[in-house]
Amino acid sequence: MTLNANASPEWLENQFRLWQEDPHAVPDDLRSFFRGFELARQTAATELDAERALKQSAVDSLIYRYRDLGHLQACTDPLNPCPPPHPALALEAFDLGEEDLDTCFHPRRFLRQKATLREILDLLQETYCRNIGVEFMHIQNPDEREWLKERMESVRNRPRLGDDRKLRILRKLQEASLFELFLHRKFVGQKRFSLEGGEVMIPLLECIAEHAADLQMKDIVLGMAHRGRLNVLANIFGKPLANMFAEFTDNLELAFVGEGDVKYHKGFSCDRQFPGGETIHLSIASNPSHLEAVNPVVEGKCRARHSNYGPGGRRKVLPILIHGDAAFAGQGMVPETLNLSQLDGYHTGGTLHIVLNNQIGFTTSPAHARSTLYATDVAKMLMVPIFHVHGEDPEAAAFVAELALDYRQCFGRDAVIEIICYRRQGHNEGDEPFFTQPLMYEKIRRRPPVHEVYAARLVSEGIDPQRIEQQAAEINLRLEEALQGEVVDQAPGYQGKWSNIQRDYTPADITTGTPVQTLQKLARKITTLPRTFTPHPKIARLLENRRKMVLDDSGLDWGTAEALAFATLLSEGVPIRLSGQDCRRGTFNHRHAVLVDSRNGQLYVPLAFLSSTQAPIQVYNSMLSENAVLGFEYGYSLEMPEGLTIWEAQFGDFANGAQVIIDQFISSSGSKWDRTSGLVMYLPHGYEGQGAEHSSARIERYLLLCADNNLQLVNPSTPAQLFHLLRRQMKVPWRRPLIIFSPKSLLRHPVCRSKLDDLSKARFCEVLTDNISASAVQTVLICSGKIYFELLEKKWADQREDVALVRIEQLYPLREEALRQAFDCYPRARAYAWVQEEPANGGAWSYIRPHLAELLGTDPVYVGRPAMAATAVGSHRQHNQEQKKLISLAFSL
Repeated sequence: MTLNANASPEWLENQFRLWQEDPHAVPDDLRSFFRGFELARQTAATELDAERALKQSAVDSLIYRYRDLGHLQACTDPLNPCPPPHPALALEAFDLGEEDLDTCFHPRRFLRQKATLREILDLLQETYCRNIGVEFMHIQNPDEREWLKERMESVRNRPRLGDDRKLRILRKLQEASLFELFLHRKFVGQKRFSLEGGEVMIPLLECIAEHAADLQMKDIVLGMAHRGRLNVLANIFGKPLANMFAEFTDNLELAFVGEGDVKYHKGFSCDRQFPGGETIHLSIASNPSHLEAVNPVVEGKCRARHSNYGPGGRRKVLPILIHGDAAFAGQGMVPETLNLSQLDGYHTGGTLHIVLNNQIGFTTSPAHARSTLYATDVAKMLMVPIFHVHGEDPEAAAFVAELALDYRQCFGRDAVIEIICYRRQGHNEGDEPFFTQPLMYEKIRRRPPVHEVYAARLVSEGIDPQRIEQQAAEINLRLEEALQGEVVDQAPGYQGKWSNIQRDYTPADITTGTPVQTLQKLARKITTLPRTFTPHPKIARLLENRRKMVLDDSGLDWGTAEALAFATLLSEGVPIRLSGQDCRRGTFNHRHAVLVDSRNGQLYVPLAFLSSTQAPIQVYNSMLSENAVLGFEYGYSLEMPEGLTIWEAQFGDFANGAQVIIDQFISSSGSKWDRTSGLVMYLPHGYEGQGAEHSSARIERYLLLCADNNLQLVNPSTPAQLFHLLRRQMKVPWRRPLIIFSPKSLLRHPVCRSKLDDLSKARFCEVLTDNISASAVQTVLICSGKIYFELLEKKWADQREDVALVRIEQLYPLREEALRQAFDCYPRARAYAWVQEEPANGGAWSYIRPHLAELLGTDPVYVGRPAMAATAVGSHRQHNQEQKKLISLAFSL
C-alpha cells in the first residue's frame, strides 16, 4: 500500500503517532516521510524562536538607548522648538516597525514584566523625552542606576501634584518675578544681576529646602555668584526687603564694618520654618565676583559643620552650589572642587549643583564657550546623575529637586541640575544684549514672564484665576510696603560660635610657654608606637632621636618643635586640621605626623593618642591643587574659630595658583564681609640654589596685601619661635590669617636648634637680637629668616664682635616699638643695613625700607641681589657666588 493511496488526515495522524512511539512500526517510505516532516517542523520553530529573540533583544536595546540618549530628544529649551525625533531612537534603528507596536514583550529590568512595544515607548518617551532630560547611564554603580530608573520611570518623571502644591510653586515664581519687576521700576538702571528668565530657580530652591527639612537635615550652606543672588536672599532666605531697598538707595552709611561690599556679594543666614513645623538653618556664603571661587569655601564650611555634629553629620548638612553655564564649563575651580567630593579628607556627603544655563556668557555664545555638548559635561567625571530641566516648567524643577536630594542622601554623592533658561536683561541692567545676540533677544522679548506662563497653565487645568491674581496682589503690596518700611536691625558678625572672639586686632604679648615636664611627657607619647606597629627603620630612628632631643635637651629641631606645639594644643582641647600636598610626611621629610606600617600599610597618628580627653587631629594629604584646597581650608576655618586650621604649600610659590582665594577671601574678608579667619598658611621659603622655581614664597606680594592689621606675616628663624607662634595663634582673643614663611634647609641646620627652656619660659618674639656686648657694636645688620644663619656663620668665622644681627621675625603687623628697643641696644652703631637673599624687587625690602628710615632717621643700606625678572638664578654655582658676595658685602660696611 502506497503513501498516496492512504493519505487521509486521520490515517496519517495515526501513523505519525505510531512512528513517534516506534519508528520501525511503520513502512520505510513513511519513516522517511515523517523524518523529513519533523526536520522541517523543527527548523520552522527554530526560525520563529530566533526571530522572536531578535525582536526581544531589539526592544531591550531600545530601552537602554532611551535611558542613555533620551535626553537628546528632551524638550528643555524654552527659546527653541522641541527637537525632532532622534534617528538613534527610531524603531528602524533596531529593526522594529509599526507592525511590532502591539506585540507583547518581556523586557529585562523594566518597570513592567510584560508590555506591548507601544506601552514601552510611551513610558520611555514620557520619562526621558519631555521637559526633563537625564544623563545617568554613565554611572558605573548598578545600584545607583537601578535606583534612579525605578524612581523616574515609576512616575514618568512627573508625579501628580495637588492644587495647593501647584499654587505654592506658583507663589514662589510670582515672588521671584514680581521682585525683579519691582526693582526694575523703582531703581532704574541699577545693577542687580537679574534672575529674569531663570526665576524657576526660586521654587526649585524652596523645594530643596523644604524637603531637606522633612529629611531632618539641620543646615544648608549655599554658594553662588551674583546672578539672582538678591532674589535668593529675598525669597529663600527672607532677608528683610526694607533693608535690601535701603541698600539700593545707599542710605545705610553705618550698616557695615570696614569697607563693606556691593549688595550682590554679601552673605546672610537665617532659620526657616516650614508648614510641617520643621526648621532648618540656611546660610549663603559671601562671595566676590570671581565666578566659582566660593565653591570650595562652601565645602570647607560644610565639612567643619559635620565635625561639630559628630557621627552622621554628613547627612545633616547640605552644600548647594549655584553656577552659571559658562562658568561651570570654563572655570578650573569647578573640576578641582568636584575632584574633592569623594576624597577622605574633603568629603561632604554630596553637593547639589544647580547650573543656571542662560545659554550665553557675558556676550559669548555656547559655541565659543565650550567644546562639549552640555555645559555640565565636566561633572561626568564623578559619574553622578545630571538632570536637564526646561526653564519654564517649575513642576519638573520641583520633582528633580527632591529626586536629586534623595539621591544625595541615599548615596552620599553629588547631583547636578541644569536649568535651561535665558537672561532677559542682558549681563546686567545697563547692558544692551541686542548688540551681539539680536536673534536670541528678539525671541526673549516676545516671551511673557515665566510666572505668567505657569499661571496660564494652571488656569487651563481648572484652578481659579482669582486665587492666582490674589497671590500676585499680596506680593506686590508687600513690596510697596517694604519700600516705605523701617530698616530692620540685623545681628552683625561675631555671633554664635564667634561670640567669644574679639573683632578688633590688638597687639598681644601672650604667654605661650609650656612646662618642661609637660613637654617631656608629650614627647614620650608621640614617639612611642604600639607593639603591633612596625615602622620603617629610618622612622624608628627618627622617633628615637626626637625623643632624645627632648628628654636630653640636646637641641630641638623644627619638626620636633612643631609636633610639641600640636601636642600641647591638642591636650588643651584645641582641635587641629592640617592639609596640603604630602603634608603627612612633609615635603622635606621632616614631619611624619602619619606613620605607615611597613608590613601591612596600616596608618598610625601618634598625635591622636595623647589622652582620652584630647581634641581631635586631622592630617590629610591633599590632591594636587592649591586653589580649591586653600579655599576649602579657608571655609573650614570660618566654622572652626576654636581650632587650628593649617594649609601647607609644597613650596611657597605653589600658592600662586590660589591667588584668588588669597586676594579675595583671606586678605580682605574681614574688611568686606566682617568675616575673619584664623587660617594658617605654611609657605616654604628660602634660596638654596635650586633655581627660580620654589625658591621664593613671594613675601613682597603678601606685604602688599597688608593693611589695617588684616594679616600676620611671620618669617620665624628658630623651632622655638614656631612653637610659640602656633600656640599664640590660638591664645590671642582675635583671629587673623597667619602666613608663615617656613624654612627648607633650616629644617636640619645644625645651628637652627632650640632648648627646652626656649619653649617653656618664653613667648613668641617679633624681633630677636644677639646676646653680645653692645658697646663694641658699630654695624647693625637687619634681616629676616634663613639668611640670619649665613650672616651668623660669617660673623663667627671672622670673629666680628663689632657687628650685631637683628632679626625681624614678624614682618606684619610690624612691632616698631620692639624694633626701636632693639636698635637702642646698640647706641654706638654707625652703620645700619638691611640684608636679604631675595632680589631688590622681592622680599621685604620695599616694605621695610620706609619703616627703618623713620626709626633710624636715615635710609639703611640695601644688601641683596639686584632687581630680577625671575626670583632666582638657575645655576647652583652662580647662586653660591652671589650669596657669598652679598654676605661679604654686608660685613664690609
